[in-house]
Amino acid sequence: MIWLLIFTFTFYAILIISLALGFKRVLEFKETATLQKTSFSVIIPFRNEAENLPLLLKSIAELNYPNDLVEFILVDDASDDNSVDIINDFSFSKEGQVLNTSSQKSIIARTDIWIIKNNRTSNSPKKDAITTAISIAKNKWIVTTDADCILPENWLKTLDSFIQNNNAKMVVAPVNYNVENNFLEQFQLLDFMSMQGTTIGGFGIDFPFLCNGANFAYKKENFLKLNGFEGNNNIASGDDVFLFEKFINADKKSVFYLKSKEVIVTTFPVKTWRGLINQRTRWAAKTGNFGSLNVKLIGLLVLLTNFVVVYYLLNGNLEMLLFPFMLKIIIDLFLFLPTIEFFKQQKGFYKWYLFASLLYPFFSLFVIFKSLFFKYNWKGRRFKK
Repeated sequence: MIWLLIFTFTFYAILIISLALGFKRVLEFKETATLQKTSFSVIIPFRNEAENLPLLLKSIAELNYPNDLVEFILVDDASDDNSVDIINDFSFSKEGQVLNTSSQKSIIARTDIWIIKNNRTSNSPKKDAITTAISIAKNKWIVTTDADCILPENWLKTLDSFIQNNNAKMVVAPVNYNVENNFLEQFQLLDFMSMQGTTIGGFGIDFPFLCNGANFAYKKENFLKLNGFEGNNNIASGDDVFLFEKFINADKKSVFYLKSKEVIVTTFPVKTWRGLINQRTRWAAKTGNFGSLNVKLIGLLVLLTNFVVVYYLLNGNLEMLLFPFMLKIIIDLFLFLPTIEFFKQQKGFYKWYLFASLLYPFFSLFVIFKSLFFKYNWKGRRFKK
């Protein structure tokens, strides 16, 4: 096994250090004082999000962007709670304040907001929801986010400025976690920050291969030219990465990463270990369907690295027991440190890093195994790979 250890960790170190250098190469964007020109249709699928919708709606009301350049299309994916009532009971004042009303119909002064029903045509409810909304969207740019997110005030203003300064057809932007100081949520933060750092680093080394649908924008006309989600709508997840692949293959130079604290969308970790396993299984289930061989090789390298760590932790002699584990957490810090600094997550990170890193290889292998051989539950539905 020593040859596998040397081989795996050599290439893993090269990968992580390259991504860390790439992270630094992606410069932070500073908004320029321009007249807002870009028209956005913001699409938000939701299913049983009564707990999260009030925060989302409040952040929508506080957005700093002209009313006539934005519409919000909320797509109800067969909710059986009072999500729709919550949306209908919110009124947006001209000052951007959210008021509770007893009206059963939204009174919209702040912006256009629509609630529509999802038109299910495939095995992927979220792709269906986005496609349904795009079919009625009136604006040139589509922006997707999730119902459990909070949108920053200058989100669309900064995105518009970036689009005006770049010949973009697709823009990927950052997502952060709002976490409590406990092990479950800090463990999720570790995993999520690794994905965010990898996303940014990939753009920096001119090999973009990840994105997140919670903060994702693209031109409607290009979505239609590329036939949307056609070709991968049999896969339940992947409303972001498979579309991202299509745009990359069609015109890589028109896909950009917007690195700006002004556009960081905030979301929340899941509250139970079972929920986390189902969420990560859903994410892992799509990895085998990536079109790029290089992306698959990166996934295999990360899998092998975690396997080697687990192998030595369970079977190594006293001299080798902790060596791969300690080596991995040192290598990972090259990418984690700039990432947590950008996302301002230093406070709890150092407290939990060692313990989370110890569990992560076991967790990762378990999730991969589950995604290959078992179905998973999400939003009250059961899916297979």
